[in-house]
Amino acid sequence: MIEVFKTNVQFQKDAELIVSNLEMKLLNSKINFDLEDCDKILRIEGANKSKSKYVLSFMQQIGYNCQVLE
Repeated sequence: MIEVFKTNVQFQKDAELIVSNLEMKLLNSKINFDLEDCDKILRIEGANKSKSKYVLSFMQQIGYNCQVLE
């Protein structure tokens, strides 16, 4: 399953740090950002609903907006 999130992450350095942290928690998932997209997309392949809840919570805790795109 692939989950796609809209974020407000602006900088590549921040995106790399977020991906690194998420990879430690979401084992066996492919995680990347598309900061060129107007929605600053965070894409997670291998996600499920419990992982999505974790991502939303994690992003909020570190000060970013994040919402699941349908």
